[in-house]
Amino acid sequence: MPLADPRLDELGNHRYQNGIATLQDSDAVTKVERASFGQLLLYPGFVRLWMADGLSNFGTFIFGLSLQLLLIHVLSADQLEIGWVRSAQWLPSLLFGLLAGVVVDRVQRKQLLIATDIASCVLLLAIAGMGLLGMLSPFGVAVLVFLLGTAAVLQGGAHQSFTADLLPPSLLASGNVALTQTYTAAQTLGPLLAGVLAGVVGAPVTMLINAATYAASAVLLAGVPGRQPTERTARSSLGADLREGIAWVYRHPFLAPYALCLHVWFIGNAIAGTVYVFHATRLGLDGGAVGLTLGMAGLAGVIGAGLAERTARLLGTGKAILCCDFLTGLAWLIVAVTPQTGVALYALCAAQFVYGIGLGLRGPLEMSFRNAVTPSRLRGRMNTTIRSINWGLIALAAPLGGWLALQFGDRAALTIAGTIMVGTGTALLLSRFRHAAMPTDAPG
Repeated sequence: MPLADPRLDELGNHRYQNGIATLQDSDAVTKVERASFGQLLLYPGFVRLWMADGLSNFGTFIFGLSLQLLLIHVLSADQLEIGWVRSAQWLPSLLFGLLAGVVVDRVQRKQLLIATDIASCVLLLAIAGMGLLGMLSPFGVAVLVFLLGTAAVLQGGAHQSFTADLLPPSLLASGNVALTQTYTAAQTLGPLLAGVLAGVVGAPVTMLINAATYAASAVLLAGVPGRQPTERTARSSLGADLREGIAWVYRHPFLAPYALCLHVWFIGNAIAGTVYVFHATRLGLDGGAVGLTLGMAGLAGVIGAGLAERTARLLGTGKAILCCDFLTGLAWLIVAVTPQTGVALYALCAAQFVYGIGLGLRGPLEMSFRNAVTPSRLRGRMNTTIRSINWGLIALAAPLGGWLALQFGDRAALTIAGTIMVGTGTALLLSRFRHAAMPTDAPG
C-alpha cells in the first residue's frame, strides 16, 4: 500500500494512523489508486524497468514448465531427478546469496541487471541448442540451470533494490503492485504458451522464446536513467558488510519473524513445486492442461495484487501478509486430495486459483514493507539475505520433495507441503508480526 504522501489528502480525505491509511469512503480508495498509477508513468526509469521485468518474467514462466516437460517427456526423468535439477537451479543462492547482497550494494545496479540478462540469454540459447542436437542429459541440464541460478541471484537482489531507487517512498507500494500484477499476468500466459508450444514444436524450441525475452529486457534496461542511491557510508570489509546485512534482518522486530517463517514456507513450496507437474501428468493432464492450471494461478495473482492495498487497509499489513500462507497451504492440500477422475482438471485449476490469490496478495505488500523499513544502503543486503536463504532452501527441499514422492507418493508429499504453509501462517499469527504496519516514511 502507498506510504504517506501529503498530496493524497487533496484526493481522498485520508488519515494515517500507525502507518496505515484509513479512508473515509470507498470512492476515495479508487481515486487514490488511479492517481498513484498515473504518477508511476511520470517516472520513465521505472516504466522501462517495468517493461523489462514483464518481458523477462514472461520468458521465465515459459521456461519453468518447458524445463519440467523436457525432463519428463524427453529425458524420462523421475521425481528425484527433477528434484536434483531444481536443486541445482537454486543452489547458487545457498552458495553465493549473501555475497551477492554485498555486490548489489557496491556496484551500479542497472549495469548488474543488464549483465545478468545477457548471461541468462546466452545460457538459455545453450540449453535450446543442446536440446535440439540431442546432447542433453539430466546432469547437463543441472549444470546449465546452476549457471542460470547464479545469474538470477545477482539479478534478484539488484532488481528488488533498484525499484526502490527509482521511485519516491510515496509510490513504492504502488510500483510494487504494478510489478506484481505484471508478474502474475506473465504467470498466466507463460505456462499456457509453454504447454501448447512444447506439444507442437518441443520444449527446446520453446526455450528460445525465453532467451529472446531476456535480450529484449537488457535493451530496455540500457535506457533506464542510471540513478545510484546517494546514501553511502565508508567502504568497510566484506565480512563487516555481510554481518551488518544479516544483523539487520534477524534482529529487526518485524523482519526477523517474517523472514524465518518465509524460509520455512519456501521449504513447503519447493516440495510442492517439485512434485506438482509430475503429479498432474499422472492424473491424466497433458502439457496444455498443466499449463492451463498454472495459468489460473497467474490470473488469480493479478486479482490478488489488485486487492492487496485494500486488504492491508482492512486487516493491517502484517495480518494481510500472513493470511496468504493459509491460502497457499490450502491450495496444495486441495491438490493432494484431487481424485484421478474427470474433475481433476477443474480441481487443479481451482487449487491454483487459490494459490495465485495468496501469492498476488502478499507480493506487493511484503516487498513494500521490507524495503520501506530498510535504509537504501542496506536494501541490497536485506533483500539478498532473505532471498538467498529462501532460494538456498529450495536447493535442499527440492530433492527432499522428490524423495518423499518416491517413498510415500505424490499425495503425501503435497500434504506435507500444504501443512508446512499452514504452520508458518499460524506462527506469524502468534508472533508480533501480526501487528506490522507500513511506516509513514521510508528510512534513508
